[in-house]
Amino acid sequence: MESKPTANIYVDGFNLYRQKLQHHPDAKWLDLDALAALLIPTHAIKRIRYFTAMIRPALGTDPRAPIRQQTYVRALRTNPKVTIHEGQYRNDARLMPALPITFDDAGRITRVKVRKTEEKGSDVNLASYMVFDACRDDADLFVLVSNDSDFAAMLTLLTTELDKQWALLSPVDNPNQSLLALNPVFIKPIRRGALLTSQLPTEVRSAGVGVLKRPEEWSANETGAPLGAPYPVAEASGGVISV
Repeated sequence: MESKPTANIYVDGFNLYRQKLQHHPDAKWLDLDALAALLIPTHAIKRIRYFTAMIRPALGTDPRAPIRQQTYVRALRTNPKVTIHEGQYRNDARLMPALPITFDDAGRITRVKVRKTEEKGSDVNLASYMVFDACRDDADLFVLVSNDSDFAAMLTLLTTELDKQWALLSPVDNPNQSLLALNPVFIKPIRRGALLTSQLPTEVRSAGVGVLKRPEEWSANETGAPLGAPYPVAEASGGVISV
């Protein structure tokens, strides 16, 4: 039997989270390998690189959120195909213009102190590793999981200079036009059904850590209803977006 071509997956963790997982706790215990295999059955998944930043507790936020994230990352590490690449999570107090815009007596824009959270470094890390893997012919297909137009320059280099093929697993139904213009081999939307079908086991055994359990807060959807049965594969896998 002829072997399948290989695919590497590059996951923009915060983009995927914001677009698909933030308001759906029942989908957060996500098995990236199972999701990739479901959506790309034509290829053997060789490597999955997951790019994220470890969050920190902040005033007014759920103090258990960092613990849940650490548990999930440890569960992902049990799969030898998956590597975790950490950027930096910043939580800084900054002076920013107030809305609506007002001016003080000296004619300067009124500013207020706000707490700004952001993730730094993951985009650069993802682009660097995708090009690095392409330069060493690590796979036949390079698959991006993101809708961030900042990756357009890297993908242009990948295709025009390195002559590599790439594809998009889109966390939104209408992908960014900057990405669509770069001729991916295919584009598939990540449907909610695919996420629910591709969940890790409730308990994952990790060498040196023990049993990692799905957080209780991730066992119900946003309405509080219990986690339901997986969607049928036909509904979960979605279709290819025409470009």
